Amino acid sequence: MTETSQKQMAFIDGSRLIIEASVRAGAGVYIGYPITPANLLYSYANQRFPAMLAAPDEITALQWMSGYASLGILPVTATAFPGYSLMIESINMAMMMELPMVIILAQRLGPATGTATAGAQGDIAVVHGTVSGGYPLPTFCISNLDDCWELTEKAVKTAISLRTPVVLLSSKEMIMTQMSYDLSKLSEISPAVWKHFDGVSDFKPYETDESLIPDFLPLSQNKHQVRFTASTHNKEGILQNTTPEALANSSRLKAKIEKHAESFLYYDFDHQQGADTVVMSFDITAQAAREAVQRLRSEGRKVSLLIAKTLFPIPEKYHEILDTFSKVVIAEENLGGQYRHLLFGSQIPSHIKGVNAIGRMIQPEEIMKEVKSNG
Repeated sequence: MTETSQKQMAFIDGSRLIIEASVRAGAGVYIGYPITPANLLYSYANQRFPAMLAAPDEITALQWMSGYASLGILPVTATAFPGYSLMIESINMAMMMELPMVIILAQRLGPATGTATAGAQGDIAVVHGTVSGGYPLPTFCISNLDDCWELTEKAVKTAISLRTPVVLLSSKEMIMTQMSYDLSKLSEISPAVWKHFDGVSDFKPYETDESLIPDFLPLSQNKHQVRFTASTHNKEGILQNTTPEALANSSRLKAKIEKHAESFLYYDFDHQQGADTVVMSFDITAQAAREAVQRLRSEGRKVSLLIAKTLFPIPEKYHEILDTFSKVVIAEENLGGQYRHLLFGSQIPSHIKGVNAIGRMIQPEEIMKEVKSNG
């Protein structure tokens, strides 16, 4: 067979790839409340997941997800900012209880209900600040159809392996736009494996080894007593207010994610030798960034490209890369450059430039113009 005949071309959107990858990676239930622009995920999940529950609202969806997670069944949901804002308390609860789940957040134009049918990248700051106390919430961001498949698998497996909620960030255009895609490129996905407690002694639900990740036992088993506790607690899951043991257990939640950050670090770095400028982007704007860099190189200009796929916790690797360039251009579809400010603070160094827009997608020409500017 020729290379062309081996291809399996399809006209497909990112939502279908995300749902299929979720199930193959080991997700067992989808629980959702329909909201634009995440409705295709809701629809496809109803066709593909082993179980699907239609929740009456987003608060209920996350509570039901916590129940399934406590049974050892990985739950998935999808929403947009109005729904995510209602989920935040329950995401904090799941973080404290160390219940794995995946929340797909399809960004759209805000504030508030904004414009449901217009895309955006405006939820970066709220995702970063989701957990009270500044605890990191592992967050992946899709940049193309390949990521819809590959990062979804990573999100499910990271949630299970670290026992934590995980956010899979996307936007309207990425999950709703039909694109031509070669399905033969899709890699095989094996189901995630839960790390179950197999000891004979009393089970302490929040006791850990050097990994800082406690073993799991589902509520459905009858051999050991199991506690899942959302308030400050000790290793046995007993509420202890602010005792040293309980505070140490809470601090472990942060240390756990940071200790394993390298295991879920994903990015693309296309380094061009001799380039003193780098373009950084993520999500749908990464498509414009890729085209802009390609066109700049065709014009003879040396420029590198960094596509962030793991957004949070912010990887030290990004600073290591960006610090080697005399000019950094960060393109993101929001008003003030949210990720740029999270990377560099309120006083942005003069060599860090932003390309921003609201209510429309950023064009490659805008990125090219900023790269060429002398400012």
